[in-house]
Amino acid sequence: MRIIKKILLTLLVLIVILAIGLFAYIFHLKPKYEGALQLKNLEKETTVYFDEFGVPHIYADSEKDAMTALGYVHAQERLWQMELLRRIAPGRLSEIFGGVALKNDKFFAGIGIEEASAKAIAKLHKNSESYKLTQAYLDGINQYLDEGVTPIEFTLVGVKKQKFTIKDVYNIFGYMSFSFAMAQKTDPLLTDIKNKYGVEYLKDLGINGEFNNTKIKISKENLGEYAEITKSITAMLDQSPIPPFIGSNSWVVGPQKSKSGKVIFANDPHIGFSQPATWYEAHLLTPQHELYGCYLAGTPFPLLAHNRNYAYGLTMFENDDIDFYQEKNKAGDVTQYQTPTGFSKYETRKKVIKVKDSSDVVLTVKSSRHGPIMNDLMERLEKKNPIAMLWTYTNQPIQILDAAYGLSHAKNKEEFKKAASLIAAPGLNVMYGDAKGNVGWWATGKLYRHNEGVNTHLILDGASGKDDIVKYLDFEQNPSSENPKWGYVYSANNQPEAIDNGYLYPGYYLPEDRAKRISGILDAKSDWDKEAISKMIYDNTSDVAVEVVKNLISNIDLNSASAEEKEAINVLKSWKGTTNLDDVAPTIYNKWIYLYLKNTFEDEMGKENFNLFLGISVGKQVVANQIKNENSVWWDNIKTKNVRETRKDIVSKSFHDAIIALQNQLGNTISDWNWGKVHTVEHEHPLGKVKALRGLFNVGPFASPGSNEVINNLFFGFNDEGKYYTKGGPSTRRIVDFSDIENSWSILPTGQSGNPFSKHYDDQAEMYNAGKFRKMKLNKEEIVKTSTKLILKPKK
Repeated sequence: MRIIKKILLTLLVLIVILAIGLFAYIFHLKPKYEGALQLKNLEKETTVYFDEFGVPHIYADSEKDAMTALGYVHAQERLWQMELLRRIAPGRLSEIFGGVALKNDKFFAGIGIEEASAKAIAKLHKNSESYKLTQAYLDGINQYLDEGVTPIEFTLVGVKKQKFTIKDVYNIFGYMSFSFAMAQKTDPLLTDIKNKYGVEYLKDLGINGEFNNTKIKISKENLGEYAEITKSITAMLDQSPIPPFIGSNSWVVGPQKSKSGKVIFANDPHIGFSQPATWYEAHLLTPQHELYGCYLAGTPFPLLAHNRNYAYGLTMFENDDIDFYQEKNKAGDVTQYQTPTGFSKYETRKKVIKVKDSSDVVLTVKSSRHGPIMNDLMERLEKKNPIAMLWTYTNQPIQILDAAYGLSHAKNKEEFKKAASLIAAPGLNVMYGDAKGNVGWWATGKLYRHNEGVNTHLILDGASGKDDIVKYLDFEQNPSSENPKWGYVYSANNQPEAIDNGYLYPGYYLPEDRAKRISGILDAKSDWDKEAISKMIYDNTSDVAVEVVKNLISNIDLNSASAEEKEAINVLKSWKGTTNLDDVAPTIYNKWIYLYLKNTFEDEMGKENFNLFLGISVGKQVVANQIKNENSVWWDNIKTKNVRETRKDIVSKSFHDAIIALQNQLGNTISDWNWGKVHTVEHEHPLGKVKALRGLFNVGPFASPGSNEVINNLFFGFNDEGKYYTKGGPSTRRIVDFSDIENSWSILPTGQSGNPFSKHYDDQAEMYNAGKFRKMKLNKEEIVKTSTKLILKPKK
């Protein structure tokens, strides 16, 4: 008995020792929010106050010191995220994840972001403020890399630490730019449809802008299996450890539309959800400069920001900045291809991709005059019909660093506009408002034109030259609006009005739902304040969906409907288009919509292409429009012989199948089919895909309000399961009120920190889901009272 007691006591002591060791290890991993540290290259002592949500407020005597401090505190919260982001564009994920990331690496290594970054960096002025401040920021990151705590992800995956350089900054911007582009997901799929079934099948898809009825108003103050490309790129972006940019809302209310007579700025960029979240907030103040901004991991200047003088943000323009060209090889010589002036030799370059626990992979990249040949970068694309990708980002001078610096340091509207003009790609709607009462919107990007009749939504002819770009437009010709007479500017990824003598610029614009709702609400009211704007930014209503329901129901024979079907119809008839947690109608509506789309399009497209179609703008645009066309060629199911299905056949079958599916999924009591039961959100960390690590790294799941294409755009993909897993949504919701600038609001989807042991890892998640906000503090007295204090001293 005594021996057993000794054994038990020994085990207990070991468990206590292990628990103490684990606790000490976890405590060691936490970010440092108070105390004192020494940093090299600081000129003077710098103070960082971390407020109750972990936002650093950096007070420094010079901007260089502030940027060094920013780099250090940013790295202690987001070093893992920085590491992943810098690896995507040069094709270096396989170094840490192994062969599972090889397809991704081959693609990005091949499209030339890293080479374009090197060219841009070679032209930088080393004495410019943008360059010097970037180096100070990188110095802060690298000091944390050398002296700070190693993130747990580095230990679990086995990441070898390497210094951050300015090339990493450019590569991060390059990946961001590519994730904004939509042509790579759309053009090959549409070309496949045209080649298989003819142009008649494209007419109902609105690819020439026919469905873009709510346009942003402009105001000037003065032949192979092409769908394999779509499949490959979509799969890579979906599986990427860093989410792509998707869409966004923004509106800026001018003095004549606000209760206070001051500008109110609102912005909520839509990005795929992840953990950590996309943005890191920081407030920097020096005697010369103050800025409260949202920063991408590894980049020195914020893309969303404000101070006491002005505010800015962005949405996706959705313009077409990628063209695909089919090249024609010389007969008997695959090293040459046809050009308008004869045959030219393909350029080639080699890239070495290192793969964890395996041998290196040598990638040979071939390029035509249009760009890299995609067939060499994608396994399933046949080699016989070479397809080249021409992308504005790698084809035009990259001035993104100077642009980001200029946006964050502008002294007035004209300086801000000049900085915006430096952005060649990605195409952005850059939004602006200031304390003087100015509001503005500029569509950025190097826009261009082709010959009349060239459809840039299809694979183009690379050999003849007739489909080549014929001219680039001056920035002044880009869509824009400054201080319009109607009193506000907005953008919701919708089509702008025509430019350049009536030219409707091609793009991958999203449905009019959000745009129509935003402009309608803004037009109806002229006494806006911050509280009213906060309700609007969380609006869960789709007016378009209500009209779609009416069109769907008109195809149903109620006399032959079951009692359950009639009850479901009554629920839909009384629906106001809301997508709140307790609503039942959106559960019925989305199941019906999915099955209507599936029964209409999948027979021609096939399962894989149909699923791709659901995820692109064309697939979203078609819902409210194709249903109106009784004579659409898509209604007939080509797989049924001797039968020609009508609109009524397809819509009725889809409704009947939807009700049966919902009964099987949620039971027979229709009032229990609440939206919150089927629409959920979980913020996934890359390591959270491992079941054993999910609880540590992921945030959620939560029941989620909102839906596709409402202002509170918490979007999802359709599936047979009937569960709508939110893929992304507002990456932040910001409201800047120039009548009360020190009490402007923000919220992040999860939290400031990327460290799972920090209290700020997920402390905003519940607030975000409930539509609440927190203050973006500017008042020093308030900041000091509510913050912890970290002093950074110069290292002697």
